[in-house]
Amino acid sequence: MLGTRLKRIGERLQSDTQTLIHGAGISIPTAQFPLLVALHRYGPLNIGDLAGSLGISQPGVTRMVRLLEASGLIRTAPLPEDQRIKTVALTSEGEEMVTRSMEVLWPNVEAAVVDACAGFSESLLEQLGKLEDALDEASLAKRARHTGKDRT
Repeated sequence: MLGTRLKRIGERLQSDTQTLIHGAGISIPTAQFPLLVALHRYGPLNIGDLAGSLGISQPGVTRMVRLLEASGLIRTAPLPEDQRIKTVALTSEGEEMVTRSMEVLWPNVEAAVVDACAGFSESLLEQLGKLEDALDEASLAKRARHTGKDRT
């Protein structure tokens, strides 16, 4: 039930954020923003490094790269020393869009999330971060076995 609830909350947040993105005149899906932000923060990366930094599969990253390249926000180029490996980088248009989003859009999204979480003892992102850290340390199954409450 927890996974379903978190997924539902995530989908609601993503849908609401997409509305804000469209309102800001940006026409890319919210799901593609993490890839653009990774390139903005870290500079050019290959597909494998992007997948690792985003925590998603290489085929998923490859699909996003194709879409973003077609939109003119990123470019790819093979590595000179290994033509099989593509380096992905923001174009100037992509860099401009990410910078504009960080200055105009993201503060609005952050303020909306803070407002939605008013009254929480910690921010939602801090709570989710702690949950992710805890799950990285031990899965729910391992924790259930450890507490003796797992009856399976």
